[in-house]
Amino acid sequence: MSEVKSFTINVKDLSFKSEQHVLDLIRFLSEALPQITLDRNGNDINVEMPNKLSKRTLKLRIKKFLHKKGLYNDYRPISYKTAETEGYIVKEKKLVELSYY
Repeated sequence: MSEVKSFTINVKDLSFKSEQHVLDLIRFLSEALPQITLDRNGNDINVEMPNKLSKRTLKLRIKKFLHKKGLYNDYRPISYKTAETEGYIVKEKKLVELSYY
C-alpha cells in the first residue's frame, strides 16, 4: 500500500493577473501528473501525491507550465515549509530597474 503526501501551491499572485491562468495550471498539472489529486480552496491548490513522486517533480511541472504560457519572466515557484503545511508559492519576480543618468 502506497502512502500519500500532501503539498499546497499558493497561487495568490498568479490569480491577481488572471483567474484563467490558475484554471490552466490545475488542468496542466492534472494532465501532466495523472497520479495526483488536486483540490482548490481559494488561492491554495491542495495536491495529494504518492510518496514515490518527489516534491521536485511538482516544481518542474509548475516551471514547465510557466514557460508554456510565457509567464516565466514574471513568475517563479518558491518552496516554503511551515509547521502545518509544505509546498510552493507562485510569486511574481521582483524587477530591478536601474536608471543611468
